[in-house]
Amino acid sequence: MRNRDTLEFLGLWESLHNQDFKPVEFDGFKKDAALNAFTMSPQKWITTVNAIGIVSKSGRYGGTFAHADIAFEFASWISAEFKLYIIKDYKRLKTD
Repeated sequence: MRNRDTLEFLGLWESLHNQDFKPVEFDGFKKDAALNAFTMSPQKWITTVNAIGIVSKSGRYGGTFAHADIAFEFASWISAEFKLYIIKDYKRLKTD
């Protein structure tokens, strides 16, 4: 979550889906993302910008979960094969 592109994607998703999103705080994160000392955790993101696309819970049954749109984007960065499958399926759905 330190990557500026990641933050921009998350900020765009939140601005489209979340009426309570805090764009001023988001702009501060975007500016700081270029610094080497910048760190971001899911919980910091959620509490600071009032995010709804990611849910993070601590404890025994905790974990970090994301909306399907965000999860697909993260997965496409990790695996080129997965990204190609998404593109192929998208094209198939558009023609159907």
